[in-house]
Amino acid sequence: MRETVVEVFSSLQGEGPYVGYRQVFVRFSGCNLRCHYCDTTESFQYDKAARIEKSAGSGQFNFIPNPLAIYDLAGYVNQLLILRHHSVSLTGGEPLCHTSAIKELAPFIEIPLYLETNGVLVDELNEVLSLIHIISMDIKLPSSTGQDYFSSHRRFLKLAAHKEVFVKIVLSNQSSQGEFAEALSVIADVNKSIPLILQPVTTHDEREKLSTTKLLTFFEMALECLEHVRIIPQMHHLLNIL
Repeated sequence: MRETVVEVFSSLQGEGPYVGYRQVFVRFSGCNLRCHYCDTTESFQYDKAARIEKSAGSGQFNFIPNPLAIYDLAGYVNQLLILRHHSVSLTGGEPLCHTSAIKELAPFIEIPLYLETNGVLVDELNEVLSLIHIISMDIKLPSSTGQDYFSSHRRFLKLAAHKEVFVKIVLSNQSSQGEFAEALSVIADVNKSIPLILQPVTTHDEREKLSTTKLLTFFEMALECLEHVRIIPQMHHLLNIL
């Protein structure tokens, strides 16, 4: 089969508890959500060509016509894995919109697969769960999407909890304590020991930025009901890397 891909490159994981680990990133096109703070809007489009890094960390890219054959995609990933990497991050967009491609790609990859997902597509996760090693699951607050996905998030997390999983919540000035409390209950009802990462939104819009006072209020709320809570900003933006 063939699949439309935005890019394949080597970099450091910039979010969550695996921040600083070197990964190969496979960014798939397309997403089922539209979060107002999204920093990868280029993935919404199905590009005519995929950016494929020539060698790990070089920042130099070849442009390969889309869609890519999965066998060729695996080759591009593995040529970057000549250098030691922790895992291969399947990201987007939303990678679970591409379960057939993931199932075909996985047998070619010999290091762990790390899934970055918006935590909504439950049936799709079930299709590939056996292939995934680590799940980075977002809980999307209604203030960020305009929709309430808590029911889907509950079912998704119950399934994801069969693997290594952590939850990430992006917080902005629009985030409310009420919706945040509901997100906390989603996690606590599944397992209070699931790690939660609070990620202040990265934006140049001063109206969206979260004050330190409000961030610490959310932090204290989370500590009251969960065992492992951390605040980690997007480090790749701070370091100005891919």
